[in-house]
Amino acid sequence: MSLVLRTFGESHGAMVGGVLEGVPAGLKLDLDFIQTEVNRRRSVNAFTTPRQEEDKIEIVSGVFEGVSTGAPIGLLVHNKNVRSKDYDALKETFRPGHADFTTFAKYGIRDHRGGGRSSARESVIKVGAGAIAKLLLKEVGIEVASGVFGVGGVQAEELDFEHALSSPIFSLDKNAQQAQQEAILHAKRAGDSLGGVVLVRAHGRTLLGLGEFAHRLDARIAYAMMGLNGVKGVFIGEPQAASMQGSAYNDALGLHGFKSNSCGGVLGGFGNGSDLVVWVHFKPTSSIALPQESITTQAEPTQITLKGRHDPCIAIRGSVVCASLLALILGDFVLSNTHARLNQIKACYGY
Repeated sequence: MSLVLRTFGESHGAMVGGVLEGVPAGLKLDLDFIQTEVNRRRSVNAFTTPRQEEDKIEIVSGVFEGVSTGAPIGLLVHNKNVRSKDYDALKETFRPGHADFTTFAKYGIRDHRGGGRSSARESVIKVGAGAIAKLLLKEVGIEVASGVFGVGGVQAEELDFEHALSSPIFSLDKNAQQAQQEAILHAKRAGDSLGGVVLVRAHGRTLLGLGEFAHRLDARIAYAMMGLNGVKGVFIGEPQAASMQGSAYNDALGLHGFKSNSCGGVLGGFGNGSDLVVWVHFKPTSSIALPQESITTQAEPTQITLKGRHDPCIAIRGSVVCASLLALILGDFVLSNTHARLNQIKACYGY
């Protein structure tokens, strides 16, 4: 792998951070753009968590006079609005739907404050690193966009990625947005939550040929998205593929490329030059205010009612993170493609 991100930190720790390795020297880092991308993930309205973090991202290494040096790029975001006392009652109790039980079973210890390392708080660094990857992709003509396709079963009928940029819930359909917002607020008032479907798209002729035999493009995408908090399913291309016949599904190929895009831009693990289309399915937020049955760390039955500040639908802010993850994957493959052929390597050294 050429572009690698390693993150650290917990939900209620002093900070979250990461190290992005492999960014080539000479890339101009637009700090305003990077901060804007991070701000898009922040909670700013009634449809997301009440936790208000400044999310000021700091780039502490790998950059000199606004340009990447080739060294690892260090990213930091300080946690300033923690309320750990909200989780005191959970110190000895597992929350249903969360990673509390499984992490305790593995390590015998857990940070009960907001889920610790298992919290989606860590994803802010993925967005910061993804912004750098987007700047790299822009240099080779690739753009990545995302939006919310469905919320609680209320689905978009039209796809408008430009509208999603200005929508308070990143909705892809201005006509479905109101119903989606009402569904979110209804669940929130009831102390419940909703799942959602996110659509991520990449566009650009440089997508052709991205991927490797050992690290197939679609496999890497699925791996990365499934590693994001709350994601339970990833699909690439035509969502109804399993119920179609080959004669309808196969994309005819013409002199100017494929005439349809059922495959979602990937064939045999390599980009085929069409738009890359990725569907990401998020489960309902695990933290809800309704009574739930559970057990304690001493294996005693109990009932809990969660407090704290939580997103009623994690797919909303998750849509921003999904685009960042796709940008990081594509950035990695763009770099690895520069030495896929011997003549590329020889040209680099003047032979």
